[in-house]
Amino acid sequence: MKLKKEDKKALVKEFNDRFKSAEATFIASYSGIDVEGMTKLRKTLKEASSELKILKNTLAKFAVKGTQAEPLTEHFEGPIAIAFSFKDAVQTAKTLTGFAKEEPNLMIKVGTLGGRVIDLAEIKNLASLPSREELLARLMGVMKNVPAGLVGVLSGVPRKLVYVLNAVAGQKQAGS
Repeated sequence: MKLKKEDKKALVKEFNDRFKSAEATFIASYSGIDVEGMTKLRKTLKEASSELKILKNTLAKFAVKGTQAEPLTEHFEGPIAIAFSFKDAVQTAKTLTGFAKEEPNLMIKVGTLGGRVIDLAEIKNLASLPSREELLARLMGVMKNVPAGLVGVLSGVPRKLVYVLNAVAGQKQAGS
């Protein structure tokens, strides 16, 4: 079914807004993946606050204009799927790379992160990072331990003074 010109314009506007609001975007080739596989991938990505969309390359080229994903234009060749990450780019990268291991027909091409184009190696490195929640937990642990260590250091000075005074008192008693 052919789209009308107004529908195409609305679609380009919708995707332009997605490209602008996404923290990261990933482009992948999906030839050979059945509907069940694509549905599974979409569901998994949705759980990671991401979306997987398919758009004609000509419309995608119009949609990226004026966004941080504009350098991706040259990678819009063949059947492509676009994954938009709105919250946690690491989790999206983990989901995509994990699915690509299970499904060899999903070939991740390139992506953007913070306005910078990242290649497959960088996407795999991104996927190997700890999740946002894990990083926050580590930060909270560090923030909790710093004051405790400071208290230990500060209490060490008076403690040592007490030890010295006890030793001096002991020497005076032994000397008397």
